Parts: sequence; C-alpha cells; structure tokens
Amino acid sequence: MATTEAYRITERRRVTMTGAEATAEAMRQIHPDVVAAYPITPQTDIVMRFARFVADGVVQTEFVPVESEHSALSAVVGASAAGARAMTATSGPGFALMHEILYVAAGYRLPIVMPVANRALSGPINIHGDHSDTMGSRDAGWIHLYAENAQEAYDDLIQAVRIAEHPEVRVPVLVGQDGFIITHGMEIVEVLTDDEVRAFVGEYRPERYLLDVDHPMTVGALALQNSYFEVKRQLAEAVRRSARIIADVGEEFGRLTGRYYGLTEPYRMEDAELVIVAIGSTAGTAKDVIDELRGRGVKAGLVKVRVFRPFPARNLRDLLGRARAVAVLDRADSYAGLGGPLFAETKAALYGLPQAPVMTGYVYGLGGRDITPEMIAAVYDDLGQLAERARADHAAVAAEAALSVRYLGVRER
Repeated sequence: MATTEAYRITERRRVTMTGAEATAEAMRQIHPDVVAAYPITPQTDIVMRFARFVADGVVQTEFVPVESEHSALSAVVGASAAGARAMTATSGPGFALMHEILYVAAGYRLPIVMPVANRALSGPINIHGDHSDTMGSRDAGWIHLYAENAQEAYDDLIQAVRIAEHPEVRVPVLVGQDGFIITHGMEIVEVLTDDEVRAFVGEYRPERYLLDVDHPMTVGALALQNSYFEVKRQLAEAVRRSARIIADVGEEFGRLTGRYYGLTEPYRMEDAELVIVAIGSTAGTAKDVIDELRGRGVKAGLVKVRVFRPFPARNLRDLLGRARAVAVLDRADSYAGLGGPLFAETKAALYGLPQAPVMTGYVYGLGGRDITPEMIAAVYDDLGQLAERARADHAAVAAEAALSVRYLGVRER
C-alpha cells in the first residue's frame, strides 16, 4: 500500500502528461469526498488513474463503481445533496445517458464538477472527439468550460471547484476536453503543489445539506405550476451571475500561476479584420496559422470561447464589433438549423450592432476528423473574399453569409 506522502507534490513541476493524466492529477489534488463513475472511451483513463490513487490510499475519496453513467451522476447527486464535495467524469454516449440527471443536478443547485472527454455520438459508432455530446445538453443548466490543451484541462478543473461552490452560484460545472486530441495527447503541463491546490479550492462548506439533522430540508419535492417556473428562473440567474465569478476566479488563478483566464481569449485581435471564433483544441492550431498569416500582412485574429455557458455575448460584441468578416467554427452540427450552436449564438450576440461584421459558419471535425492548418488558412481566404464582396453591398453579402453553413474538410464523394 502506497502512502499519501509518496505521491505528495511539494514543488511545482513541469512534466509531460496527457490531458487525462493531468485531469486525474487535478482530481487527486482537489481530493473530493465522493467520486462515482463508469468507464467509457476516451474518458476511461481519467477515472482509471484516479481509482488507482484511491486503491493505493493516496486519497481518502469514497469511490463508487456503478453500472452506468446515469447511475454515476445519480450517485454523485445524492452525495452532493448530502453535503459531500462530489465529482464524476464521462464522455459522449455516457454523457447522453446522463441527460435526465443533468437537469436534476442543476435544478437542485448542486456544485458538482465533471470533466468530460468530448466524443461523437452514435450512430454510426465513433469513439473520437467532437462536441456533439455536451452541445446536445447545452441548456441543462450547467456551466460549460472548454480546454484548449492539457494545461487548461488541469487548470480549468481546479477553477471549476471554486466556481461551482461559490455561494452566489451553486451550479454544476463541466470541463470539456477534446477526446483523444487532448485526453491522449502528450504535452508539457505545469503541476502546482498539493498545498497550493488545496488552499485555492479551500474546504467545502455546504450551506444546506441533507445530513444536517438540525436544519432539515426537502430535496426532490414535487414542484408544479405554482413553483417550478420560479426555481428555473433562479437557476438562470445563477448561471448568468457565474460570469463574474468565473472571471474573478480566473484572475485569482492568474495571480497564483501567471496563467490568467476569462470567458474568452482574444489572440492578435488588436487590429484584426478577419477573425475566427472557435472552441477547444482547434484554437491552438488557429494561433499558428494566424502567426504565419500575420507575417504575410494579413490582419487575422482569433477569439477562443472558453466559456460557452454562460454565453459571453458582451465579450464577443466588444471583440468582434470592429472586424470586417468573422467565421465561427463548430465541432457540432444542429442538423438543418441555422448553423452550429456556437455560430447561432454568436450571430445572436452581434445582432443589432450598427455595423456588424459579415459572418459565416463552418461545421468541421465531426467524429474526430482532423482540422489542418491548411483548412484554417482556407477559412481566412474565404473571409478575405467575403470582406471584399461586402465593400460593394454589405447588407446583401451579410444576409447571405449569415444563412450559409459550410462543411469544412468533408469529402464530396
């Protein structure tokens, strides 16, 4: 039996880790009271590694192996309602199986934290990464954070605990990372000391919980027309309020680590005219393309959306209002809707601007298909052409582009 001291990190380290390893390490340092989970590719490595910490006596977490992801989140709901700091993890079809309980966790205002290895949904069966799983439940009342790389997967999970448990929030948080691209991709990650992480997340002090026998409460009561609407309205306000808390926590984390986080991350946006909006690992590829284009005089920029819920509408209005043309990249489709989820919401955010940029949407990378630098460079070429066409008739070109959805990297035959 290994001892906790054998695993204790007393000095910051820069180590090579996968996103899954980094996530499991963050969970170990957070030291939740209860974790319930079921294995599913490509999430399995996260909980497998954490379960090893439990088996070795490194953490005193109560680990509950269950028969399904629906049961995993149900067990975590019960643990959180009882006053425990509780976590789970899942991916793709497992996340879909949780769908009902996602609403329960949010409706009961339980500060659960869940890393999600984003994976395509069946059918046909696919185990690789896209955002159709979490985007399919984007309105369940959870806060959504998305990591660009393994470092952010580690950092975001630590911040998520503080966000979820904040007394003005008390809402569950999921942290998405692109399946296989991040979960199984090796990168250099700076790992904080155990004491730094424990001090940052603090001790969980639930305000109300089922096992507080001196202050009895009801959980799971029937709420019909006379009260259900008010409960949901309060949840909506809590998610909206979380935007300020997310920014505050990201600022505090930055003072600790030098890595500052907000709702969005602009890249070379000071004078950008042609802009891509994206979520997740694709942002890293786009940054390399932008640097190359800048060297050729193209005023290219990027806005990475780190937080999808609450949606950062004001940030996007401020960042995109001066652009000439904008492409929004979605790793999920809404199947005959007005573009992917990120495109639809970004269009809505910019509605009413006196001179909104020409906007178009792209669906890419479904089922884990690679998005290459050449594809991203082609998007900037498209944006340049749109911007030039808009000089002659901005309104007509903007109206046409806003209704167009392109499929980037799909084979024609």
